[in-house]
Amino acid sequence: MVNESQVLEALRPIVDPDFGKSIVDLGFIKNLVVDGSRVSFDIELTTPACPVKAEFERAATERVAALPGVEDVAVRMTANTRGRSPSQPQGELLPGVKNTIAVASGKGGVGKSTTAVNLALALAESGAAVGILDADVYGPSLPLLLGVSQRPESVERGERKCILPLEAQGLKAMSMGFFVNDNSPVIWRGPMVHGLIRQFLADVEWGELDYLVIDLPPGTGDAALTLTQQAPLSGAVIVTTANDLSLVDARKGLKMFEKVNVPVLGVIENMSFFTPPDLPDRKYYIFGEGGGKRIAEELGVPFLGEVPIDPRVVEGGDAGRPILVHAPESPAAGAFRTLSGTLARKLAVLAERTPAIADANITWVTSPS
Repeated sequence: MVNESQVLEALRPIVDPDFGKSIVDLGFIKNLVVDGSRVSFDIELTTPACPVKAEFERAATERVAALPGVEDVAVRMTANTRGRSPSQPQGELLPGVKNTIAVASGKGGVGKSTTAVNLALALAESGAAVGILDADVYGPSLPLLLGVSQRPESVERGERKCILPLEAQGLKAMSMGFFVNDNSPVIWRGPMVHGLIRQFLADVEWGELDYLVIDLPPGTGDAALTLTQQAPLSGAVIVTTANDLSLVDARKGLKMFEKVNVPVLGVIENMSFFTPPDLPDRKYYIFGEGGGKRIAEELGVPFLGEVPIDPRVVEGGDAGRPILVHAPESPAAGAFRTLSGTLARKLAVLAERTPAIADANITWVTSPS
């Protein structure tokens, strides 16, 4: 009859590709029960957005089922999202948020807000609790992109007054755009912007979140600097297009995060290429080719991937239906799902700070390309 030790040894060759260790040594195996010929256990991942979730489940089922005497294997995939590394401050700002992701760009017009919204939706789609903060005080776009416009409510919490974020598309959302009408320009100086950003961080009742995606304003102005200096950022993502002007400004954004010691998770190249519906094998690089990868290599940060041009991104965004909702099977939606999984895993590694190892005698489970 099989015992727990034999089951664990059967699972030990399965290695998490990010941590470089066995899922047994990482403590991913939970609630292991051996009942005669039946074996059940959980595999607790570091994020529900893990793109190799199905590979882990398949490999674990096959290896345990191959043990003599085992007739039935039940594997349950769970997740316990890892939080920010201990070196990052938390305190009164975002106390229930495990990870904060800043999405930035050096200039406007590269699809940064669209990228932020769809990354947040992809993380939520995986089962994570996700919020999104629109930090662009002067040009908030979250109300349009998510199709929400009502004013948030305030509640008393002891001696504090808290703002309740709105719920939209499965996300908790907050934006300056919820407090002004479409025809009212925001004409504020730096100290007022600073105060509003801090209020969004300290007084909004975000609750318990696995991820808070922060859509930064373009450039390196007051709002962006306030967030990078005060928010407990887990990491930052730079969005660019392939043309030279966008790349020049992307460098400035990267340098800003370096100066405030925020890890840059990588570069996303948006609107990379266009594939006509009647020519599925063709790619037209309208804004140039490979620019995002070049800037990432030049500055020594990861290149996370490309998002193709799709008219439905604009069509759905204007109607308050991001591409993951408007056209969930589209290549663009698939790209955002892949990117969100990559980001979630990078954040888990940063939080754990586990050194990678190599062993020639182990079976690797690799992530899809």
